[in-house]
Amino acid sequence: MEHNQRLIDGKAMLQRVDAEAADSVMASLHTIAPDVAKMILEFAFNDIYMRSGLSLQQRELITITSLLTQGDTADQLRVHLNGCLNVGLSQKEIVEACIHCIPYVGFPKVLNALTVVKEVFADSQK
Repeated sequence: MEHNQRLIDGKAMLQRVDAEAADSVMASLHTIAPDVAKMILEFAFNDIYMRSGLSLQQRELITITSLLTQGDTADQLRVHLNGCLNVGLSQKEIVEACIHCIPYVGFPKVLNALTVVKEVFADSQK
């Protein structure tokens, strides 16, 4: 696949997940690390997200649980929580995914993630 096409397709996929993030994340990196923005689009959202085998909902659910387990990822978690809602996951499914992580990563990380979840849910109601 042509290099430029990977960038175009990756941006289209990120727009499917969270159109607002597609613009704001890329703009925020433009002046300091435009190559990182390009890597996000070409690698993560083209090479990885466009693979067969998982639905977009499954990919977003995996992404939020991965971010939750890392901790200290509130900004990225916010983007992908919006993505979860945008691709059709319910608030209940998102909360259940967080709860499911408690025995594996502990209450502090899950509580921190749930704080972000609460904010995203509130923002989505506006």
